[in-house]
Amino acid sequence: MAEEEGPTVELRQRKKPKSSENKESAKEEKINDTPVPERAPKHILFQRFAKIFIGCLAAVTSGMMYALYLSAYHERKFWFSNRQELEREITFQGDSAIYYSYYKDMLKAPSFERGVYELMHNNKTVSLKTINAVQQMSLYPELMASVLYQATGSNEIIEPVYFYIGIVFGLQGIYVIALFVTSWLMSGTWLAGMLTVAWFIINRVDTTRIEHSIPLRENWALPYFACQVAALTGYLKSNLNSYGERFCYLLMSASTYTFMMVWEYSHYLLFLQAISLFLLDSFSLEQSDKVHEVYKIYIFSLFLGYLLQFENSALLVSPLLSLVVALMLAKCLQLNVKRGTFVAKIMKVISVYLVCTLTVTLNIIMKMFVPHKENGHMLKFLEVKFGLNMTKNFTMNWLLCQESLQAPSQDFFLRLTQSSLLPFYILVLIICFLSMIQVIFRRINDKSLKETVTLEDGRIGERPEIIYHVIHTILLGSLAMIIEGLKYLWTPYVCMLAAFGVCSPELWMTLFKWLRLRTVHPVLLALILSMAVPTIIGLSLWKEFFPRLMTELMELQEFYDPDTVELMTWIKRQAPVAAVFAGSPQLMGVIKLCTGWMVTSLPLYNDDDLLKRNENIYQIYSKRSAEDIYKILTSYKASYLIIEDAICNEVGTMRGCRVKDLLDIANGHVVCEEGDKLTYSKHGRFCHEVKINYSPYVNYFTRVYWNRSYFVYKINTVISFQS
Repeated sequence: MAEEEGPTVELRQRKKPKSSENKESAKEEKINDTPVPERAPKHILFQRFAKIFIGCLAAVTSGMMYALYLSAYHERKFWFSNRQELEREITFQGDSAIYYSYYKDMLKAPSFERGVYELMHNNKTVSLKTINAVQQMSLYPELMASVLYQATGSNEIIEPVYFYIGIVFGLQGIYVIALFVTSWLMSGTWLAGMLTVAWFIINRVDTTRIEHSIPLRENWALPYFACQVAALTGYLKSNLNSYGERFCYLLMSASTYTFMMVWEYSHYLLFLQAISLFLLDSFSLEQSDKVHEVYKIYIFSLFLGYLLQFENSALLVSPLLSLVVALMLAKCLQLNVKRGTFVAKIMKVISVYLVCTLTVTLNIIMKMFVPHKENGHMLKFLEVKFGLNMTKNFTMNWLLCQESLQAPSQDFFLRLTQSSLLPFYILVLIICFLSMIQVIFRRINDKSLKETVTLEDGRIGERPEIIYHVIHTILLGSLAMIIEGLKYLWTPYVCMLAAFGVCSPELWMTLFKWLRLRTVHPVLLALILSMAVPTIIGLSLWKEFFPRLMTELMELQEFYDPDTVELMTWIKRQAPVAAVFAGSPQLMGVIKLCTGWMVTSLPLYNDDDLLKRNENIYQIYSKRSAEDIYKILTSYKASYLIIEDAICNEVGTMRGCRVKDLLDIANGHVVCEEGDKLTYSKHGRFCHEVKINYSPYVNYFTRVYWNRSYFVYKINTVISFQS
């Protein structure tokens, strides 16, 4: 009877109307699975658990070790624990000083609500100006840090500055863990994650700016973006189960929103990511449903960010919103079109054109009807950068002279080559890109793609998460080739992609398929190379760079700036509480942090009024009369002027990029044409002339303090004309 029942069941299954082949295969799998003994699945589960456990342990250990390394290096570099509070605060330079000063203000506030209110209606930082510091400077990290510091009772255990920088270093550890996990997900081995971390740390001069300026917004934001990319990588995988897919979706939603709240330029980076997903969807390399779920996350994050960022109009006019809305509209036109037909191909081309046109049109319409100040100076800068316009404007030329806004130097590529990162990245990128092109042509020619790609197939270009990363890294790399400062967005993913490639048997198998290797079994050779190559790279990196890292930690450096310490001490002891200081924006940030006194300008470049203030205050280093400078300073209610000898007597390495040179160009005192002819001003350079103490300078300014680096002048309220 048992022998007869088997075929009967099979016969009934065949007689069912419209039965799919998937159901038959599922039945056959169930029947085939029944006789398998229970020990084999347990053994496989144990292996998987051990692999995941060791990988997670390696990832967490790598992140913790990197955070501890940053802390130790910071201590050695600044001799931080042996410094007084004033000397510690001086290590925060420029805009970093402003961010940390508001963190201090939050801790001094009687309550959190009162502290937030004072930051939102701040009139104690910049003279004659009330600013919403939370909105303008994206102070959400400082708000959260102050809450955590007081809520956890850390004020009884650790000093505020250590708690603050500890959070940032901890986020950098999470950054490394996210890169580790992304490379692991793509390659299938945690060995790729270890190599990613090694390359990231060795090339940290080009992967992060944490060593130069701790409180930068990008140091708070990029770890969340790395988590979002890791979650997106897992979400795009074809063989992900429903629980993993749900977890990746939730993590992606939370990290996308947090990233958008922390950094004001985050929507531009997400715009590049959306373009990558749009191209992925256009090539039909992944189910459109998943990609459009990511678009919904963008919409939700933009909407929530707009509400919680005080109705930030920059999010409404961002290209990300225009692109996502255009993609949603184009999606509606493809719902009832059968895939694979000629009509579907025509509709695909039309939809791509429609998306591009709609994106530009919607963005123009939004900018017409939504009042905004969406970084107009950035657009002007790009026009000048690409030679579309010429300008004598001081601010634009000053930005063009910044090293981070110029094209990458040869040293950048040399450093990446010496660590073997760049050669392997180029190799991996070429293989993945060519495989992607091969898959696209197969799709155009209506050749069906396999649902599950095996190692023997050698088709790494069919995996959607790989294609997304290839497109994304090409976009980021193209921008990094134009502006060096964007290398900090690109280089970490260069580390990740290169490590994934050399550790992936599938990539080597793809290469061997093209080479038609027959002498050695290609699968076996691919497996050997995926273990041997990263091992050899790791050993060579260990031998060459590990001693250097240890030497850096052993060397006791010292941040020695006694002149600035003396200046801050004099201000706190001698200057009136109502005093307003004028000087370079970078110095004003340090004064605001160390003394709390009001200043005339800040080192921030996202506000047109502050940019104009900075240019006007910088006139103290131009060839302007004492009366002109006096009128400028008194218009901002300044009571003290600080001249920096380093700027006044600056010897720049790049011709025409010194502050005084840029001012002379802007003021028409230098004609930058044929022969660089000078038109002499009848006034000497103010910062030189005021030091001589003769009329009319002494009529307007009285020197009250000086040292080797700084000269402080009191701006006279009553002008006494002396002969």
